[in-house]
Amino acid sequence: MRKGIHPAYDYVVFRDTSCGATFRIRSTCTSKQTIVWDDGNTYPVIDLDVSSASHPFYTGEQRRVSAEGRVARFQQRFGSVSRRSSDAK
Repeated sequence: MRKGIHPAYDYVVFRDTSCGATFRIRSTCTSKQTIVWDDGNTYPVIDLDVSSASHPFYTGEQRRVSAEGRVARFQQRFGSVSRRSSDAK
């Protein structure tokens, strides 16, 4: 391999912002934010919205994505079907 063309492959901490879980793995990702890990060393930290610690597929928990809110918003915007059918007659 050529020297000087590859990104640095070093330890980085990934932090799941939805549940607070942290993972220290090697990666080529970089960040200006840092965190002190359990071993006392400082590592760059990258914030994630979803990881294996919070994703429903891995945790087995089903979360509803506020379908009720979507239905209410739709009915508010377009009205209910029964009201529309009575107006058409």
